[in-house]
Amino acid sequence: MDRRAQVPTRLFGVALAGALAGALVLTGCGGQGDGPVTLRLVAADYGESADTSSKLYWDDLARRFEAANPGIKVDVEVASWTDIGKRVDELVKSGKSPDLLQTGGFADQAAADRLYPAADVLSLETQANIIDSFSHAGQVLGTQYGIPFVSSSRVLFYNKAMFQKAGIAQPPTTWNELKAAAEKIKAKVPGVVPYGLPLGPEEAPAESMLWTLSGGGSLSDDVGNYTIDSTQNQATFGWLKSNLVATGLTYPEPGKMNRTPVFSDFAAGKVAMLNGHPTLLRMATNGKIDFGTAPIPKKDGLAKTGSLGVADWMMAFKANGHRNEIRTFLSFVYGKDNQLKFDETYNLLPVTQDAFDAMTKDPKHEDLKQFAAGLGSNASFYPFGDPAWAEVSNRIKAGIGAAVTAEPKPVLEDLQQAAVKEAARIRK
Repeated sequence: MDRRAQVPTRLFGVALAGALAGALVLTGCGGQGDGPVTLRLVAADYGESADTSSKLYWDDLARRFEAANPGIKVDVEVASWTDIGKRVDELVKSGKSPDLLQTGGFADQAAADRLYPAADVLSLETQANIIDSFSHAGQVLGTQYGIPFVSSSRVLFYNKAMFQKAGIAQPPTTWNELKAAAEKIKAKVPGVVPYGLPLGPEEAPAESMLWTLSGGGSLSDDVGNYTIDSTQNQATFGWLKSNLVATGLTYPEPGKMNRTPVFSDFAAGKVAMLNGHPTLLRMATNGKIDFGTAPIPKKDGLAKTGSLGVADWMMAFKANGHRNEIRTFLSFVYGKDNQLKFDETYNLLPVTQDAFDAMTKDPKHEDLKQFAAGLGSNASFYPFGDPAWAEVSNRIKAGIGAAVTAEPKPVLEDLQQAAVKEAARIRK
């Protein structure tokens, strides 16, 4: 898989070119028998509280689907991002495999031979409607198993009121400008965190990749080899440690800080700057924060750096033999109105062409275009198609925070060695 999957500029207003040729003949793997078939869906929670939990969305969608499809029931379970991987492992090991899982990766489940190919559980209409670059990113060894569900990128958020109080005229464009702004905020706006650095389990892979990309490196190269301990990455984490963490411009222990509380702190006026995705637009607006956004600052002297493109995924499990029922449900899930409702609720970007066209033509979503720009020609993605990525990501979540409080080199080398070992084990 090409890690640098690109989202073409036709996303805004141009119809998906071409159509899938040929016909796909689907044979039933599970019948409805004497009673309704029950599909088990496990989904990640995009909300910040019970009032915004994704369970509200999925429960509503499931009830509407059941009303239209009386032969199929949908049992919904929503889990936090920090717990969902463990929860799915528990279900699989106990013989209670979900039929559908919506989360951040798929390759480990594909490697374990648990998933239907996407073509087996998506109608031709749904397949043609999914933006092809994301479909490509869902492949493992040429076969698509990951079904894209939502997408986003990252930008720098900053508190305008704090900037004004500290005498900062413009958002930083380079690391040294970011450091200088953070120092001014620490001096002029006491009691706030100048830069929110969430390297805890919830956000560590994204925050780490943002910093490595802005420093001229990445977590893996263009052909999927891990580069966690590269010279560029050692320099990046060394700069973070010396210039932001050790100088008291971040939380004292970034490795223990998760994304959700850091976002909440920004929305409460307790953090001056941080890297954020579109959900933070809603949170900051609801918190009545006067904020601005800007491109991610880059290392001084670099003319151009990559940007981080993020996609979350749906996947269909074979264990219960409910292929036809899954296909019926996914056709409903990927309908334009349902996709728009989820994306508008959480300020995320659609992966289906009709929903993207509708959202980007709507003036109320003008603020999302800056995030779509981050999914352009220089966007880099996680190595989604590498079956080792799930375990490598877990190790990054657990350990990379130490690279900004201890000596970076041995921390990154340990993570690199573990990544290489895991990749070799899986590929045997």
